[in-house]
Amino acid sequence: MGAMMVVSSWCSGFVLAQSSASVLLGLQKLNTVGSVLYIAAHPDDENTRLLSYLANERKLRTSYLSITRGDGGQNLIGKEQGELLGIIRTNELLAARNTDGAEQFFTRANDFGFSKNPEETLAFWNKDSTLADMVWVIRNFKPDVIINRFPTTGEGGHGHHTASAILALEAFEAAANPAMFPEQLKYTQVWQAKRLFWNTFNFGTTNTTANDQLKIDVGGFNPLLGKSYGEVASESRSMHKSQGFGTARQRGEITEYFKQLKGEPVSKDLFEGIDQSWKRMPQSEAVQQTLSNLLQQFSAAQPSASVQGLVSLYIQISALPETTPEAAYWKKQKRSETERLIVSAMGLWVEATVSDYTAVAGDSILLNAQVINRSTEQVKLERITFTATSDTAPLYLLKPNELFTAKRTLQLPQSTSTTNPYWLNEKHSLGRYVVQDMQQVGVPINSPALEVVFELTVQGTKLRLTRGVTYKATDPVKGEVYRPFEVLPPATVNLSEKVYVFNGTSSKTIQLRIKAHTKNVKGKLMLIAGEGWTVAVNNPDFSLKEKGEEQTITATLTPTAKAKDGRLTAALKIGENTFTKSLKRIEYDHIPYQFLLSDAEANVIKIDLKKTGTRIGYIPGAGDEVAACLKEVGYEVTELTEDLLATSDLSVYSAIVCGIRAYNTNEKLQVHYPKLMDYVKGGGNLVAQYNTNNRIGPMLAKLGPYPFTISRDRVTDETAPITFVRPKHPALNLPNVISPNDFEGWVQERGIYFATEVDSNYTTVLLLNDPKEKPSEGSLIVAPYGKGNFVYTGLAFFRQLPAGVPGAYRLFVNLLSLPKNN
Repeated sequence: MGAMMVVSSWCSGFVLAQSSASVLLGLQKLNTVGSVLYIAAHPDDENTRLLSYLANERKLRTSYLSITRGDGGQNLIGKEQGELLGIIRTNELLAARNTDGAEQFFTRANDFGFSKNPEETLAFWNKDSTLADMVWVIRNFKPDVIINRFPTTGEGGHGHHTASAILALEAFEAAANPAMFPEQLKYTQVWQAKRLFWNTFNFGTTNTTANDQLKIDVGGFNPLLGKSYGEVASESRSMHKSQGFGTARQRGEITEYFKQLKGEPVSKDLFEGIDQSWKRMPQSEAVQQTLSNLLQQFSAAQPSASVQGLVSLYIQISALPETTPEAAYWKKQKRSETERLIVSAMGLWVEATVSDYTAVAGDSILLNAQVINRSTEQVKLERITFTATSDTAPLYLLKPNELFTAKRTLQLPQSTSTTNPYWLNEKHSLGRYVVQDMQQVGVPINSPALEVVFELTVQGTKLRLTRGVTYKATDPVKGEVYRPFEVLPPATVNLSEKVYVFNGTSSKTIQLRIKAHTKNVKGKLMLIAGEGWTVAVNNPDFSLKEKGEEQTITATLTPTAKAKDGRLTAALKIGENTFTKSLKRIEYDHIPYQFLLSDAEANVIKIDLKKTGTRIGYIPGAGDEVAACLKEVGYEVTELTEDLLATSDLSVYSAIVCGIRAYNTNEKLQVHYPKLMDYVKGGGNLVAQYNTNNRIGPMLAKLGPYPFTISRDRVTDETAPITFVRPKHPALNLPNVISPNDFEGWVQERGIYFATEVDSNYTTVLLLNDPKEKPSEGSLIVAPYGKGNFVYTGLAFFRQLPAGVPGAYRLFVNLLSLPKNN
C-alpha cells in the first residue's frame, strides 16, 4: 500500500486548473524550491506585474502580505463602507491572486482611514501587535527574499504605506530572533530571510527609481499562459473594482527597480547566491531525477501519462528526511503541489454541493458528491465521508469519463457554528481586529462551513481529497454559478435605517424586518434603547412558517427631554435562546457572494434642527447613504435618474445634492451641466459632494459656475480644530447657528479631496488642517449664482450622517437651506 496523500481545498469554490499548459507550468514550479514575500499596506498596493513575474517566470512560491483589508477606503461600485468594504476588498485581493498565481496573507491591523504619518498609524495599529503578526507570517511562509512596496522615508504618501515599510524592516530581523514573540515558537520556528528590498517606483511626480538600482525586465511573454506578465498584471489589477483600478494591458518591456535595504548584498539579481533547486534539500537526488524525466517526457496531448511518474515523485518526496525546519517546510509544500498535479493531470473532477446555500444548525440538508475520472488511469473510489461518522458504502472502480454521484441527507449538529468572516466575530478597535486563535492570523478568509472527503486510490497510492461544500445553480443569463454555503441563525432582524434622527420630542415609527432561515420559527422581538428613550413595539410576536419568509414589525420610538444619543438594539427571543444578529449581503459578480452577521442595532440621535424646504433632488454617485439620512430628518428625496434630469422641471426642488464622486462615475452629468446651472441661476441650491481628480476619473467636467480644481488635500484628524473664516456666512447661521461644538464626534476624517485654485467668485467658509500643516481653504466653498447658490464640499458628510453626528446634520441642512440671492 502506498503513502496517503491529502489534497485539500479550504477555499470555498476552489477549482484546480486542469489544462495541459497548467500542468506543465505546475511541473516547472515543482522544480523550483524558493519563495518571496511582498509587503504593503492595503488591497491594491501590490505590484501585480512583479507578482505575476515572480510566480510564473521565476516559478517561486510568491505571496502578498497586505497589512490591512482596506476597510477605510472609498467604494466606487456600491454603498458598502467600513467592515463591508473590507470584505469586498479582501475577496478582490483573492480574485487578483487567483489571476496572477500568487498567494495572500493579512495581519489583524485595520484600515482606519487615510493617515498622514506613520506615528499615528502605528499607534492605532498597536505597533508591537502588528509586528508580531508580520513575524508570524514570515516564520510560517519562510521567504528567501522580502520586498517592500514602499519606503520608510515617506515618499509613499500615506502613513499606512510608510508604517508597512518600517514594520517590514523590523520584522526581517525579529523573525530570526527567538527572543521576539517566543509564544509563536510553539507552532513554528524562527526564520531569517536572506535579504530585503524596496521595489522603487515612479508614480505621478514622485520618481524614486535610479539607474544605479537593481533592474529586472518583468514584461516577458509566457507561452503556457498565452499572455505577457503585463497582460496578466492588468487582469489581476482590474479585480480591484471597488477602487476603480481597471487598467489597460501592458505589452513589451517593463522595468522594475529595486533598492536593497538589508541582508547579503547583490549586484545583478534579487536571488543572487540563493540555491532555488532541489539541491537545497538533503538526499533529494532521486527527486531531481524523477522531476527531470517528467519535464522531458511531458505530453501536452496526454498529460495523464505523467501520473505514474508523479505518484513515484510523491512517494520519493514523502521519504525525504526532515533534518531542518526548512527541509520539513519544503517537503510539506512540494508534496502538496505534487498531489494537486496528480489530480490535474488525470482531469479528475471532484466536488460537493448542497441543495440550498443556507442552513441552520439542526436542519436536514441534501449533499451531492460527484467525482469523474477523465483519464485512462485506473481510479478506485474507496469512500466518501460526508461528516465524521457518515460514509458511502463500498469500494467502486471509476470507469474512464464516468460521472459517479452520491447523495446523502444529513442533519447539521446543533453545535454547528454560524459562518461569518472570522476577523469580524468580535468587537474590534478602530485600528485592530480581535482574533484569539493565533493560527488564524494571516489566513485570508474562513475555511468552508462544511467539507466532504473523497478517498481514492491511484497507482496503488491513496489520495484523500477534501472539498468545501458549495451551492451550485444554473442562472439563465450567467450559466452555472457557485456561491458559498452559509450556516445562519434561525432568524435575523434588520432595522430599516442605520440612524434614526429626532428633532424635538416627537415620536417616530420604525420598521424591523425579521427573516426566517429555517422552517417554523416563532418568537418575540425585543427592542432596547438608551437613557431617555421610550420604546413601544406593536405586536412583538412573530411566526414564520417557511424558510425565507419575512415579517415586518413596527415600533414607536419616542425621545424624552432627557434623551441621550446612543444605540437602539434589537433581539429575537426564540424558545430559550436569544439571537441578536442582522444579515447584510454583498452581491457582485467579480467576487463570490458574501454576507456579514453583525449586531442588530442603529444609532439614535436627538438634535435641535431647523430646516427650510422639503423637496430634495439627489443625483447618485459612487454610492452613499446621504439620501436615506436626509429622509430621516423629514425631507422628501427624489433620486434624479438620467430621464428625470433630462425631462423634469428641476425648479420643484429646494435643493439638489450630488452624491459622492457623481461626476467621476456619470459622464453624462456634463451633458446636464447647462440645465443644472440654470436651476441654480433660477434660485436653487446645488450641493456637490467630493469628487476625485485622479486615475478613477479626471475632472474634465465642469461642476460649478466658476472654475476651481479638485486637489488631493484632506484633513485626516477627525478632531482637527475648525476656524470660521466667514462667521456670519449663511452656511454657518441659517437656519441653524453652527458652533465649534457641531464638529465634535466626527468619525474617521474631517474631509477629503478639497478644492484648490478657487475662482474669486467663491467664498471660503472654513479653515482646517491636520497638525503641523498649512490650513486648507477648500473644504467648503460657496458661490452665489443668479438667485441660487453652488456649493462644493469635501467635508466627509457621507461618513458623518450615517454615523449619526448631530453637528454634521445641522451644517448639511444649512447648505441645503442657503437663502436666495436678490
